[in-house]
Amino acid sequence: MPKSKVRKKTDYTINTASRTPVKVKAGPSGVLYQTVMFGFMLAGLAWLLVYYLAASSATSALGKEGQILHWMFNLGSWNLLIGFGLGVVGLLMTMGWR
Repeated sequence: MPKSKVRKKTDYTINTASRTPVKVKAGPSGVLYQTVMFGFMLAGLAWLLVYYLAASSATSALGKEGQILHWMFNLGSWNLLIGFGLGVVGLLMTMGWR
């Protein structure tokens, strides 16, 4: 039986250019960006705390009609959306933080 031809295998080489790290030209985030980011998170937390402590019940001194936070009491469950929304905006900003 005749012997089959042996094919020469080509050596596989890794392209070194694709393995080099890419330098990021952008520097760290500015102080204003960080301030706004943490401000959104703290504002959301403060909104929820004020709602639960002061404006959540109609019998509260600050929640009665004509008092300071009657508008917050009138929002009802929308306060949860507002508070968590502010916090989520701050958390989403952390993805752009360098």
